[in-house]
Amino acid sequence: MSRKMKNKVLENLTIERIASEGKSVAHYEGKVVFVQNVAPGDVVDVRVTRGKSSFMEGEAIKIHEYSKDRVDPFCQHFGVCGGCKWQHIDYKLQLSYKRQQVIDQFQRIAKVAIPEVMPIIGSADTQYYRNKLDFTFSNNRWLTREEIDSGKDFERNALGFHIPKRFDKIVDIEHCYLQGNISNDVRNSLREFALSNGITFFDMIKQVGVLRNLIIRTTSTGESMVIVQFGEDDKEAIEKVMDFLKTKFPETTALLYIVNLKKNETIHDQEVITYYGKDYIEEEMEGLKFRINPKSFYQTNSDQAYRLYQVAREFADLQGDEVVYDLYTGTGTIANFVAKKAKQVVGIEYVEEAIVDARINSKINGLDNTLFYAGDMKDMLNEDFMAKHAAPDVIITDPPRAGMHEDVVNMLLKLNAPKIVYVSCNPATQARDVALLAEKYQVDIVQPVDMFPHTYHVENVVLLTKKS
Repeated sequence: MSRKMKNKVLENLTIERIASEGKSVAHYEGKVVFVQNVAPGDVVDVRVTRGKSSFMEGEAIKIHEYSKDRVDPFCQHFGVCGGCKWQHIDYKLQLSYKRQQVIDQFQRIAKVAIPEVMPIIGSADTQYYRNKLDFTFSNNRWLTREEIDSGKDFERNALGFHIPKRFDKIVDIEHCYLQGNISNDVRNSLREFALSNGITFFDMIKQVGVLRNLIIRTTSTGESMVIVQFGEDDKEAIEKVMDFLKTKFPETTALLYIVNLKKNETIHDQEVITYYGKDYIEEEMEGLKFRINPKSFYQTNSDQAYRLYQVAREFADLQGDEVVYDLYTGTGTIANFVAKKAKQVVGIEYVEEAIVDARINSKINGLDNTLFYAGDMKDMLNEDFMAKHAAPDVIITDPPRAGMHEDVVNMLLKLNAPKIVYVSCNPATQARDVALLAEKYQVDIVQPVDMFPHTYHVENVVLLTKKS
């Protein structure tokens, strides 16, 4: 099937709907065809890129008729950088597709009775909503087909985002609508400074070059963190870059840098050096302060994170005398957010540095009814742990995209808490876990929340209560 169909052009397919992971669906001779970067209602010619016995995948090579639901993308980089795949779809429709995605996953995977899914909570801001972005320096800028065909010479150094599925190609970003405040100014000024001063951009193949990565974090309170990652320990170049940023952007709250000589950009095992200002920034939520250091995880849409945590707290319906377990607590944001309404909150998280932050966040907010532990969830949440702590009245769990390990699900069944509030960034794995929990729990409420406008990603909060 795959050899026969690959590169075959399927003409005049009508795009019918959006499926999981943002792929659109059409049909050809009774088979499903998944197509990227189109909208329901489009009539397109599709070149098959992958064929299986039950489905095909392809790319649209010609659009004969545009959907009435299309809108004009607002970003010059749309369709190339891959960051906002749904800019061409009206936001209200994006929300309906995301809600339907939750419904489909629960029907297909969980296969348990659920109430009508609540209307999705949309984001008030659909541009400049992120508080963190990572940009990559590269000496191998992605060239568009038009640029290549022009025969002209172009600057090959770039500072921007990875092309999807191409680790070594970077789209040079002039203006990004994902993050506001100083983000675009810092990125563009640093690129210009580096080019003017002959400071080398990283070569991902040869693993050489001074400038490697730029991380910018901001808060709703106006604080900002700029982290420059260097690929070589060139002290003169490092000093020149950092002094430029300090002078050009004195309002920066935390100006930091890393010398990373390993083969990937991850910073969790790297020393972070404070060049100017503090080594952290602070976010606020309902008067609570949350300290964010360079390696901290914090929800990247601050305003929607607040709405998400409000939903979780509402579902928990705490009266003041409950013991709450907050699993995958991260830096303790949810734990500290609900602590004032609980007798005690016990948070567990794999990353040791995150637990240090969680304890600091409790301390600076005057909360003395929280306990935090670091360790692998499936190893930590066991009989010995339970023997040392009060049984939970409410469990809040917010696992990574992979969902909960089966051992953790089994332990939740043993814990037998009256109520579980399950926060998820992946409705598919959430539905899988809910199916396992259905042995003892029923689904009472399903509430989707949109954290990432113009993408197919959706957060979902489910309230589970013990079956009578």
